[in-house]
Amino acid sequence: MLTKGVRFSIALFVCTLVSFTFTQAQDKSADRSELERAADTVRNLTSASPDKGVPNDVLHGAKCVAVIPKLIKGAFVVGGEHGDGVATCRAADNKWSPPAPFAVSGVSWGRQIGGKSTDLVMFIMNEEGMNGLMKGHIKLGADVSAAAGPVGRSASADAGYKAGILTYSSSKGAFIGASLNGAELQQDHKSTEAWYGKDVAFGDILKGTVPMPNVAAARDFVNAVQNAKETAQTR
Repeated sequence: MLTKGVRFSIALFVCTLVSFTFTQAQDKSADRSELERAADTVRNLTSASPDKGVPNDVLHGAKCVAVIPKLIKGAFVVGGEHGDGVATCRAADNKWSPPAPFAVSGVSWGRQIGGKSTDLVMFIMNEEGMNGLMKGHIKLGADVSAAAGPVGRSASADAGYKAGILTYSSSKGAFIGASLNGAELQQDHKSTEAWYGKDVAFGDILKGTVPMPNVAAARDFVNAVQNAKETAQTR
């Protein structure tokens, strides 16, 4: 017969195991939700009205796309606080890489990022920006040049041609240029392990050398980016 102490130890172990499993499920559910929100944000890029949208030149010419979906003022990112995002880059075979999760800190809420909720989209436009992103830890405006992106379907990306990264804020279906200078991006290792089963290098994911995770929302996000680019090419 088991002693009272042994029964207590077994019960404690079972409770701990259940709690751990529940937490892991919550984490994975949150990751999927983040990918789904990011995919929705990308789809909105091509549905915005012509005078409030991202220029075709930006959509067509971007080497990487990074999305921070549903940023909530006062909850996720204020000043030095923390938010989450996901990125993908065009690989050597011209296909878009699997999604790479990252964390962002140091975003300031200024006139360009107003309201209580917004989506942030970053377009990496040149080799400087892409190489900086692939390091897995960059500071915008310091390690990589960044600028508020031009707005309007007929506008040209030349307005910020010297910047490695062009940034937009989206709210209520409209996109405006938004500066993120001073913000820091770094790989989210916890989400990387959840999506890929182990911690793999940020650059390896974005180069397309890592297989797509077995998560439907991951494929949906990459497909949304590919479709946005193809739509820009045909307009």
